[in-house]
Amino acid sequence: MTSDHWQTIKAMPQLSLNQMFEKDGDRVSRFALQHAGLYFDFSKTHLDEDLVGAFRDMADTLGLSAKREALIAGEPVNISEGRAAEHCAERGIGNPASVDNAHALHQRMKSLIEVIDSGALGEFRHIIHLGIGGSALGPKMLHEALKLGDEKYELAVVSNIDGVALEPVLERFDAGKTLLVIASKTFTTAETLLNAQSVIDWMTEEGIADPRGQVVALTADPEQAVEWGVDETRILPFSETVGGRYSLWSSIGFSVALALGYDVFADLLAGAAAMDRHFQDTPWSRNIPVLAAFADQYYTQVRGCETRAVFAYDERLGLVPDYLQQLEMESNGKSVTLDGAPLALHSSPIVWGGVGTDAQHAVFQLLHQGSHLVPVEFLAVIEAGDSLSPAHHNGLLLNCFAQGAALMAGKKSDDSHRNYQGDRPSVTILLEELEASSLGALLAFYEHRTFVNAVLLNINPFDQFGVELGKQMANKLAAEDGNRLDASTEELKKRAFGA
Repeated sequence: MTSDHWQTIKAMPQLSLNQMFEKDGDRVSRFALQHAGLYFDFSKTHLDEDLVGAFRDMADTLGLSAKREALIAGEPVNISEGRAAEHCAERGIGNPASVDNAHALHQRMKSLIEVIDSGALGEFRHIIHLGIGGSALGPKMLHEALKLGDEKYELAVVSNIDGVALEPVLERFDAGKTLLVIASKTFTTAETLLNAQSVIDWMTEEGIADPRGQVVALTADPEQAVEWGVDETRILPFSETVGGRYSLWSSIGFSVALALGYDVFADLLAGAAAMDRHFQDTPWSRNIPVLAAFADQYYTQVRGCETRAVFAYDERLGLVPDYLQQLEMESNGKSVTLDGAPLALHSSPIVWGGVGTDAQHAVFQLLHQGSHLVPVEFLAVIEAGDSLSPAHHNGLLLNCFAQGAALMAGKKSDDSHRNYQGDRPSVTILLEELEASSLGALLAFYEHRTFVNAVLLNINPFDQFGVELGKQMANKLAAEDGNRLDASTEELKKRAFGA
């Protein structure tokens, strides 16, 4: 039973990080791994060979190897919905039929991009991409990370139903040169379709005779898109077995592929596939996503850490913490096991973070001297993304490395207000350069890490029923059927909308 493994792990003596480095002069080489243009330094975590061995035994007991193979083979690993989770197939890894289908849909996407680039559908200069959750956050994060500033198309990704998010885009864009891309797996997402209708209304007001002729739909339900009014030749389907937060590899990535070029999208897929192969073929003790998950579980279950902080020391990666919030907390924010029993362990930690060096002057006070123990993850890129003086990028990297060193080392002082306890863990992930392939590998690493955490928790990371409850309540509030919610909510509704 896994409870025995947890007892073993919790009973293990634990040295401080400084002691671990003093004891093992080869610690960095043991716990730093490199793959697909990324360097992962786990040496400033409390992982050691004994702890990794104990987690490896637990992983074997829980059938991690078989579950990994089931995931990649396209078996129904999403047991609550009886569905596979085939995001790897989008990258060319997995069930041959699913891989062939994904390739065919990618080619369809590529063909439509070529048609649009030729001007056959109109002289477009702007793209409005509408979606929510993974249908928007993935494309937005990719575009922010990889855009060059001289793209043929100006892309705006809008997800919020708040009109303040959409209206400035409409004011800035030319309706006659705007392509509307609607991304919705079911093509019934209320927020996305309301935003889409507002864009259609804007185009009509601007004198566009056939606004729906400027629409592309990205969906797993093409019939719904046709019913909404999208021409079937401008619908890019993707598989029902690709979940929203894993969908940027599918047709959901169309807007980024159009704005940045299909070759960029292809490189993204190739980088992710390289990490897929590493996850599939590498022993647990050298498997990067697996080691990361072992550290996650140690800090969550043994040290009681309720959060994990992610700081991107590169402005281009500023949306990665937001992206990880959805990936990890929507996947592993569960309270029951695979068989429906109450989860006796802590589920996903709360993921939060920001951009360095800004965060150093805000939240790092808590990280260094607060009473919470917060594992920290640093993301940085060796090659600068700007052409200014090297002092900018050098200072950025030095600050990143210094923060990890300071969290570990601490600094003793007789003045308690100036005392830094130290022994605070961190992982540093270095990209050689920020390009599509290395970003693809990084994101695939996070996906597999999330999956391994779910296996260690014995939960299903591929459903998200908790997302639905708030939507149901919103629909109930909007309905004029006499149904009422609690007194507090009804008062709020009354104050906002009147009696």
